[in-house]
Amino acid sequence: MSRSPPHSSQLRSVGSQEGLALQPLPPAPSCPSWASLGGPPPWSLSCLLALQHLVVLASVLCVSHLLLLRSLPPGGISYSPVQLLASSLFSSGVSTVLQTWMGSRLPLVQAPSFEFLTPALVLTSQKLPMTIQTPGNSSLMFRLKECVGPGCHGLELSNTSLREVSGAVVVSGLLQSTLGLLGGPGRLLPHCGPLVLAPGLVVAGLSAHREVALSCSVHWLLALLLILLMVVCSQHLGSCQLPLLSWRPASSLPTRAHIPAFRLLSVLVPVACVWIVSALLGLGSVPLELSAPPKAPWFWLPHPGEWDWPLLTPRALTAGISMALAASTSSLGCYALCGRLLHLPSPPPHACNRGLSLEGLGSMLAGLLGSPMGTASSFPNIGTVSLTQVGSRRVVHLMGLLCVGLGLSPRLAQLLTSIPLPVLGGVLGVTQAVVLSTGFSTFYLADIDSGRNVFIVGFSIFMALLLPRWLREAPNLLITGWGPLGVLLFSLLSEPIFLAGFVGFLLENTVSGTQLERGLSQGFLPPFAAQEAWRPPVSRQKSEQEYELPPSIQNLCSCIPQPLRCLCPLSKDIGGKEGEPSEPGELADLLPGLEESCPGATRGRVGAQ
Repeated sequence: MSRSPPHSSQLRSVGSQEGLALQPLPPAPSCPSWASLGGPPPWSLSCLLALQHLVVLASVLCVSHLLLLRSLPPGGISYSPVQLLASSLFSSGVSTVLQTWMGSRLPLVQAPSFEFLTPALVLTSQKLPMTIQTPGNSSLMFRLKECVGPGCHGLELSNTSLREVSGAVVVSGLLQSTLGLLGGPGRLLPHCGPLVLAPGLVVAGLSAHREVALSCSVHWLLALLLILLMVVCSQHLGSCQLPLLSWRPASSLPTRAHIPAFRLLSVLVPVACVWIVSALLGLGSVPLELSAPPKAPWFWLPHPGEWDWPLLTPRALTAGISMALAASTSSLGCYALCGRLLHLPSPPPHACNRGLSLEGLGSMLAGLLGSPMGTASSFPNIGTVSLTQVGSRRVVHLMGLLCVGLGLSPRLAQLLTSIPLPVLGGVLGVTQAVVLSTGFSTFYLADIDSGRNVFIVGFSIFMALLLPRWLREAPNLLITGWGPLGVLLFSLLSEPIFLAGFVGFLLENTVSGTQLERGLSQGFLPPFAAQEAWRPPVSRQKSEQEYELPPSIQNLCSCIPQPLRCLCPLSKDIGGKEGEPSEPGELADLLPGLEESCPGATRGRVGAQ
């Protein structure tokens, strides 16, 4: 195994499928470390890491659904909220498995994203004049006239609104899949340099602060206790080494294998501790909007039309366009960030095209199952990858299968709603803060002292935060006289990530600047190529092959029609030599920073040059 330069913790292993290969600790170590890596974590550790990602996904799932259900008028919905969560879990699990198997091939968790929440709230909110008083709502007005009697107005409007939101999710998925099949992301990403990525990541980290504050305000002491434990486990105890307990035969592991357990489980352990404390003190309570009937089914099979088919209206069409643009912007940022964290080359066009196509397929499945939230790459889960410094396809595969299993059992999915809301808010706050910090660390890739770059970064972030706040204060300014157009404008201008990406992309590609000034002198995100320059060519080649399709599917590329060849690697990128097939392997499982366990050791920094 090639070793990294002095004072650098480069723990990566690409192409190995045999599992974890740990070096035995020296007889009298002055600074014990997990120093070598040869594949995915052992199954025992992988299961715990998958459960940890599930907890992070539950924070996004429960908070987003809670905010959406609270926006509905009195009267509730005609089916159990737990079944709504179960359908979202099922679609998220299927989308996650497809994404890691034949999508972007990165260990990305697919979850209900907050980018779907804003257009959904626009469709369901009763405070906007466009909701009832515009010509675009003729079908909704007709239903309200038919509904008479006490409580009928709220129930019918709720069901109609959720059906309309599900229709918007289907439209969003269809548009995303179409963009991916046409090769749009692959053509767009090379023009998105660090000055486009960095503002988007900063805004992505800041945009969830209202949701985090709302969740934590239920009980601030529980939220602060969780945040304190997460900080202690990931930062103060991150270098403490504990013996690894594995299910493997003793002969396959070193005699004294140790791992930084507190850092690896810096989300799961604090959540378990605070969850137990809240149960002992009687502080845990399920929000009324997420409460389930006592006889929730143990097993059910989600299928389209379970409650009713999605409602396609002009308003749903325009909201779906907004969802597609915002989710696509967010997902492209996730691809670039995840590749950077794993010290892989920038995602190639074919990987981005496949990833966005399958994300759209997952959103279409979610909408057809009646879910009001589509699926997209989850920023909080990427924040968990950076926090715990573990990224493995095996872990994400297990998490996806676990989501599918919970989606088939609403009674088991109900366990996620029993996690106290302040705990979920604390998890979301810490992981979003990590995403925010990675956005700031991306600025150094370009010449941040340049006046041009300073303006682009500041203007992009400020406008992305200003416009949504302005629209919340004065929603009547976007009354256009036609409901669907108002929904489109209000939804798009309320999406901070889309605004940051759009403004940054527009300024980056219209304001003149040198390639070196823009951070594009060696291609997209050039420092990654510089970071890999010291590695042997064979090792770099294996890193690039991590984005390629599995061999069984890659052989079918020759049968794909020419317009869809953008989903497959170029022939020159397949294999090391001409005629040599590629063998994509396991991603790098650990990020830099796990070697130092003594106070004097140099702390590795993600993305350090």
